Amino acid sequence: MKLRAAVSRLRFGSLRLRLVAVFAAVALTAAVSVSGIAYWLNRDAVLTRAQNAALNDFRASMTRNVGSLPVNPPCDELQEAANRMAASTQSYQVLLIAKDGGGNECAATSDRDVFTLDQVPAALQKAVNNPRPLKGGNEAAYHLYWQRTAPGGRPFLVGGAKMMGNGPTGYMYKSLDAERSDLNSLAWSLGIATALALIGAALLAQAAASTVLRPVQRLGDAARRLGEGRLDTRLRVSGTDELAELSRTFNSAAEALQRRVEELSGREEASRRFVADMSHELRTPLTAITAVTEVLEEEADALDPMIEPAVRLVVTETRRLGDLVENLMEVTRFDAGTAKLRADEVDVADMVTACIDTRAWLDAVELDAPRGIVVRLDPRRLDVILANLIGNALKHGGSPVRVTVRTEDGTAARGASVEAGGGRRAELVVEVADNGPGIPEDVLPHVFDRFYKADASRARSEGSGLGLSIAMENAHIHGGTITAANRPEGGAVFTLRLPIPPAEHHDSGDPCDHGEPNEPEEGRS
Repeated sequence: MKLRAAVSRLRFGSLRLRLVAVFAAVALTAAVSVSGIAYWLNRDAVLTRAQNAALNDFRASMTRNVGSLPVNPPCDELQEAANRMAASTQSYQVLLIAKDGGGNECAATSDRDVFTLDQVPAALQKAVNNPRPLKGGNEAAYHLYWQRTAPGGRPFLVGGAKMMGNGPTGYMYKSLDAERSDLNSLAWSLGIATALALIGAALLAQAAASTVLRPVQRLGDAARRLGEGRLDTRLRVSGTDELAELSRTFNSAAEALQRRVEELSGREEASRRFVADMSHELRTPLTAITAVTEVLEEEADALDPMIEPAVRLVVTETRRLGDLVENLMEVTRFDAGTAKLRADEVDVADMVTACIDTRAWLDAVELDAPRGIVVRLDPRRLDVILANLIGNALKHGGSPVRVTVRTEDGTAARGASVEAGGGRRAELVVEVADNGPGIPEDVLPHVFDRFYKADASRARSEGSGLGLSIAMENAHIHGGTITAANRPEGGAVFTLRLPIPPAEHHDSGDPCDHGEPNEPEEGRS
């Protein structure tokens, strides 16, 4: 029961986990998508704004500071112009390149340690110094070009332009660390927002899962109680959703099942009562018929030879009828739960020997039963079990039938009761093996069924099909069982296992109806 409850909780926990995982995955996907889009939009806006501001300022500064210089300015004037341009509020470095009056190239930089021509990409230099044809709406030969770079992992904006009329070439070099810092802060903010959204989604999923799974769990508990036989189990229905409809369906099914079970139970009880009443009523006329048949049997030798077979047939069938009535009475006791044990200390070897000797089977049975195995059980019921098993083996398996008695998982004390050893309960094991053809594999699962016969065409036989069933019931009432199997060397083997109660727990048992021991049921059933 506890294991099933744990498995049930694990199952619902797994479903809850899947719901939370789905909610979290959806929330994470949505949050990451929104955060990613927001980041890239803001990144583009920040970089474009910083880039445009710096480039516009650089263009205006080039026009203002370089445009007034001569075509071939002296290096010192070029350096002064670079320094003035670098003093802009946009905080970029400037590199101006031109040829002086002597034809020598002069490169003036605002900070030689930070910005030289080496920091300018070759592709950008080529684009800046290559004039464009004046056609197709293009009114200027030279234009302002820019490119973002990241030497050493640091972001920079590099721009360049050449003055018209073969004037100086100017480059700007602006650090984007501030923008990157702003974007990193934005990324952290979006990451925190995504994590909070994920946590919120998990909490929401937990609440939703509890709302959904609580009725499902109640339904599972109700189904389990219904399976345990509590047919009055019903669910409280509230709402109009699918779960409420499922609860109504469950209640309807449980109500129909309860009605059906009560109807079948009533029919079964009536059937058992009918069999018990019929068996009881048959005993009185059967007693009179038995007395008459006994007289006829004694006088059978003196009767007309033409009548003698009929008389012996009547005697045989009367005895069969008596056995059948007794078996039916025993079956009804088991079904009604009134069969009880009358336990006593018995030597199992003596019991088996007496069973075989009473039925004149000594010549056909090999017995391996050491004396001294004393067990507390019901002698009459053990005799019924042994008589059915041995008689069944002789009838369908053929002699010699070997009966073996032993104990397992305990020590058999000679002359005293047997107790379980090592903390484990001992078992009395009685094996009845024959040398016949064995039991067909399709018959093995049914040998202990009532009225079952292996040969369906043999509808009428000396057996009633109740013997092995009664033997099994007598084993069950002792807390034991009987199994049937085929031996590898041939033949069938029936194994009786009865628990041996510890001596300190011996009980005298309750009295019950104890008639004469049943004769062995000879049909393999």
